Amino acid sequence: MQEDKLQLMKEMVDKLNHAADAYYDGKAELMSDYEWDSLFDQLKKLEEETGTVLEDSPTMKVSSDHTVGQKEAHEFAALSLAKTKKPEEIAKWAEGKPIWLSWKLDGLTLVVTYDHGKLTKVVTRGDGHIGTNITHLATAITGILPNVSEKGHLVIRGEAVISYADFNQFVLESGEDYANPRNLASGSLTLKEIEEVKKRKIQWIPFTLVHTEKTIDTWGERMQYMQDLGFHVVERELIQTPTLANISSVIEQWTKKVTNAINPYPVDGLVVAYDDSIYAMGGSVTGHHATRAGLAFKWQDESVVSTLDHIEWSCAASTITPVAVFEPVELEGTIVKRASLCNISECKRLGIGDAGSKLEVIKANKIIPKVIRVQEASGQFVIPDSCPVCHSQTEVYMSDRGTETLKCTNPACPAKKLKKFARFVSKAGVDIDGISEATLARFIAEGWITKNGDIYRLGTHRQQIEQLDGFGEKSATNIINSIENSRQVEDQKLIYALNIPLIGKDVAKRLLSVYPFEELVERAKNTASLDEFSSIDGIGPEKSGAFVDWCKQIENIEQLEDLQTQISVIRTSTSASGNRCEGMTFVVTGDVHHYANRNELKAYIESQGGKVTGSVSKSTNYLINNDVTSSSSKNTKAKQLNIPIISEDEFIERFVHD
Repeated sequence: MQEDKLQLMKEMVDKLNHAADAYYDGKAELMSDYEWDSLFDQLKKLEEETGTVLEDSPTMKVSSDHTVGQKEAHEFAALSLAKTKKPEEIAKWAEGKPIWLSWKLDGLTLVVTYDHGKLTKVVTRGDGHIGTNITHLATAITGILPNVSEKGHLVIRGEAVISYADFNQFVLESGEDYANPRNLASGSLTLKEIEEVKKRKIQWIPFTLVHTEKTIDTWGERMQYMQDLGFHVVERELIQTPTLANISSVIEQWTKKVTNAINPYPVDGLVVAYDDSIYAMGGSVTGHHATRAGLAFKWQDESVVSTLDHIEWSCAASTITPVAVFEPVELEGTIVKRASLCNISECKRLGIGDAGSKLEVIKANKIIPKVIRVQEASGQFVIPDSCPVCHSQTEVYMSDRGTETLKCTNPACPAKKLKKFARFVSKAGVDIDGISEATLARFIAEGWITKNGDIYRLGTHRQQIEQLDGFGEKSATNIINSIENSRQVEDQKLIYALNIPLIGKDVAKRLLSVYPFEELVERAKNTASLDEFSSIDGIGPEKSGAFVDWCKQIENIEQLEDLQTQISVIRTSTSASGNRCEGMTFVVTGDVHHYANRNELKAYIESQGGKVTGSVSKSTNYLINNDVTSSSSKNTKAKQLNIPIISEDEFIERFVHD
């Protein structure tokens, strides 16, 4: 019997360590947090029963660390916290002493050191004793200050996390297959390129002041000191009298913050710490836990079993994601009927079948519905051979991380045009309030949007929108009202919204200053020359060619004509509001001091009937340059042509003041 238990323990250790290695290396998840915690608890129970702890047991080490870089010993060991799921154990541990409760952020711990007011190093937690120096990535991680007012030796621990919103945005845009924000954060710190890391929008949030040369005796004051230095520290709450009732009440309030998605960052529990820092440091060390350093409170995950109705394949950007749609069940106080299955690899790992399969579902970290187990598979798992949006052929793609995902082979698939649709509805575009990229992606996946004009037809799907998870009658009404309010579109905004290469707001304005919208498009369609508009000030051959080329593509014009059946194009007023600069041409060069920038000065001149060009010529009336005596090329040209050079002050005196 003892030998059987030891063999089972060895299998558990191997499985847990293998999953942990993938987890900390930013690779695909091999098991969910729920599964890992459950197996970890089973292993710990067997260790207690047998009195044996295997050498490589995860119960005796903090973590793995595969971050590439120079290994470095920690000045202060980063030990892990003992865990509990019972408020009663917190009350017993507190012994009536004031305690603080804060988030147990779900990311990667980084130890940041300052000397003489300057950042000196950033090191990953590693195994708690030795980590990896990633100081070179400090500028790519928000929250790590380059300088502080504290001039002594300062050591701070914090968590590198990615918000749910930034995670969803990154996955949507990149099409990469990360399972959750922590998985993405972990993988990001293995990268070498700072700009690539910046794209992940990692936020470092301090949770412990490890060392300071100042005498600060309470945990609350130490956290406040970090905040006063300019750090965005973890949210926290003091429980002055830690009775079981008080502790349970505060935990309940913080749990609601998670379930109601008030906290933007992923968390996997709460951290409890003594306010008396001197008392906390006086405890002993058992295994890899300091007995008074704190406790990690983990929620009891509620799981329910439901029956799979079907697997829906949702296409957004370049990836087609499987989603389990099952019989509605109540979970953590809400009705749940859908859960993402992430990718093909996860479906195979779970052993999911088809309709009728029995699924065990939880809300990971109290927020994200997740299938953790297939209790009984029914039928066969079928990978679709056509895209649900455009019906083109699909292909299974194996990523560098060893994950199988499904892709659409059609480069023109509407789902791949998500960024263009997002620009179309943006404030600078047709300005449809309340439609985010995530909402667009959902509507595209439903097959309701394939071109811009379809956005204005979403009213025909009102009842279906109301039925979507996370929407409802109010959301659907707000979206439809926003669409209706945007049916009159200014010509400048429309051109920007059409995503024509090289054609931004300024170029649109310049084109429309010469031709009204309809004539502009007609001339571009019918001209034989790509240089048709190159003589317009500020356009040139490249931008002219881009506009003409776009208008000559039949698909673009057909979609524009379709869009125009849904909207009214309003011509932007080009009339001046005054006449102080009427009939005059100006060139502006160099820095400006009174105006916010040269564009603001240019806008004023145009509002007063004047014209601003980029180069000095015989038609120029004034060159505005605050360095009147400089020998710049524009000043030299103006002097040769006897064109007055005036400063910004002189311009204001002549053309602004009465």
